[in-house]
Parts: sequence; structure tokens; C-alpha cells
Amino acid sequence: MIIEKQEDLTAAVLAELERAPDARWREIMRVAVTHLHAFVRKARLTEAEFQQVCAVVAQLGQRTTASHNEVVLAAGSLGISALVCLLNNARGDEGTTANLLGPFWRADAPRRANGDSIAAPGTAGDRLVVNARVQDRDGAPVAGAEVHVWQSSAEGFYENQDPGQPDMNLRGIFTTDEDGRIAFRSVKPAGYPIPVGGPVGTLLRMQGRHNLRPAHVHFMIHKPGYRTQFSQVYAGDDPNIDTDVQFGVTRRLVADFVRHEPGPWYSLDYTFTIEPGEARLPRAPIGGKAEGERPVPEVLSRRP
Repeated sequence: MIIEKQEDLTAAVLAELERAPDARWREIMRVAVTHLHAFVRKARLTEAEFQQVCAVVAQLGQRTTASHNEVVLAAGSLGISALVCLLNNARGDEGTTANLLGPFWRADAPRRANGDSIAAPGTAGDRLVVNARVQDRDGAPVAGAEVHVWQSSAEGFYENQDPGQPDMNLRGIFTTDEDGRIAFRSVKPAGYPIPVGGPVGTLLRMQGRHNLRPAHVHFMIHKPGYRTQFSQVYAGDDPNIDTDVQFGVTRRLVADFVRHEPGPWYSLDYTFTIEPGEARLPRAPIGGKAEGERPVPEVLSRRP
């Protein structure tokens, strides 16, 4: 149709969307267009501002590589990833053990036996022993579940970010035993600043926010007949537990990394509850390692 005035535009676009054969896709696009047009109107977006927005979107794609996903980082920094997780995994007042997948999961991590270490020889850091249990909603153990684990180093780098770490360091895939349990050894992860060399950093600076995540260990639990669950278990004593830049921390996922002497060494015990549903592994947000020098982390200050 020929557009006579701006009020006609939204209706014209929505009418064209009715041609989409997939009903769910049609609904998603209808809602997206309606709210995007409403955003432009409410913000009274100028042409210069629109060009800035388009540049940021383009840069998100340009900054994404085999070892870094700027798009997922941006979605987390705006709370979108956390919102999708909570909408799809709500369990009422009890809460869910589901959480963000994050931008650093890699497929094809090495399969390991219960009790193995995911830390390569020579990996620096205080020792960590993890015992985890997987149960169904009735509290019964779930045997034979595949549990992917990954984490940052004691210096705050995932191995894909750090050319100095061996490939697939601090990653592994375990299988729950008849009691629904896995156990592994590692090093205590550090909290870390997310990368801010791209558009995510620009947005955080504009918002006056820091770029820090509290220390955590990632888990992904996968078994046919159950919804594949992504999770992160956070160290309750981390100074950034209340201000996670990715908005990922929920009360249910805060745990004690218990200190022991001599050493020191630490232990983490946690129980995950998984739900019936579709078992589907996600598309890996990254597929390789960075090359060259290890990046120098930059920490942004949070404006009072």
C-alpha cells in the first residue's frame, strides 16, 4: 500500500506479515514489529539516533568470531537472556535451577569419568571439589544424564579467550550414576569482567555500569525425556553477587564454595531439579579458541 501518513505504517507492515505460513513465526514477528514501532514513536527516535542503533547492531555481528559471541553478550547485558530463561523455566515460589547458557559453551568437550579433574596439569588456582546431584521434580535421582561443565580459570578467563590455556581446559562432560550424582575436581573460578572492546562496552559505558560477573561454574544437563537445562552456580561471597552485569543471579543458584584447610581448598555441593520436556542441545555460541596474546581485561566502574 502507499503510505499516506506515519500512523498507517504499522498496520501496513502487520498486514504483510500475515503472508507468513508458520503461525508461531507470524506471531513473533507481529509482536516484534508492534513493539519496535511503539519504541520508535515513544522515544521519538531521530534519524541520527536510528543510524547509531543500526551501527551497534552491525557491530554486534562484526565482533562475533569463532571464540567470541558479542550478540549473546549483549542479550545478557540487557537482561534479555535472563528473562527468556525465567519465562521458560518458572517453578513458582520454589524457583528453578535453570539459568543462562552464556556465550562460552563449546560443544564436544572431553568426556570424563566421575572423580576426574577438568583442570589440565599446571592450571593455577586453589583446588575445588564439586559434587552435584540431578533429580526430577519428585526428588528421585536421574541416572544416565549427560552433564556438561565449564568455567573460568582462577584468573578469570575461559580457555577459548586465553591462548595460554590448553584446548578445552576447565571443561568436561560427565554422566550421572545410579544415584543421580557426578563429582569432579577443578580450581576455584574467579569472577571476571566481560569483554568491553565492542558495542557491549560502549552501551555499558553509556549506562554507567560495571562489566563484572560473580564467580560461577556452568552446568548443562541433558537426558531424553527431560528439558535440557542450562545452569550456573554462583559463589555467595563474591562482591558482585548483587550486581551481575548479565542479570543471571537468582536466589536458588547462590551457593557456598566452602573453604577447607590446609591448602586452602574448596568444595561445592549442589542439587539440580530437571523437568519433563524436550531434550535438545543448543547451538554452540562459539566454536574455537582465540589466537595470539591473551587479552588484557578492562574493568568499568559503576556510577553511583
